Amino acid sequence: MADLGHDGGLMAAKLIGATAGAWVSLVYMLPQGRREAASRFLTGLSCGLIFGGPAGLWLEARLDLVGQLSPLEVTLTGSAAASLSAWWVLGALGRIASRYGAKPGEG
Repeated sequence: MADLGHDGGLMAAKLIGATAGAWVSLVYMLPQGRREAASRFLTGLSCGLIFGGPAGLWLEARLDLVGQLSPLEVTLTGSAAASLSAWWVLGALGRIASRYGAKPGEG
């Protein structure tokens, strides 16, 4: 298992990966306005920074790449994946809630 301590290089990799993932999520599905764009970008950035390390380790194990990647590569990839996935998961949950939740004025 990679050692993901409090190394400045790892934090930079998290920040770069999270930023890249957030930007890519904006490109895939264009936001309707500035407020939505800012919300999506900050959500992706936060999730990438928080879950980047564990997501990278999970991806490394699932793809059978243990020991083949440096800790920086694992962190960068995990942060980008977590950041990119954050808005898609929240969007899916929002659609499910709007489809099956109570409509305004009901209930």
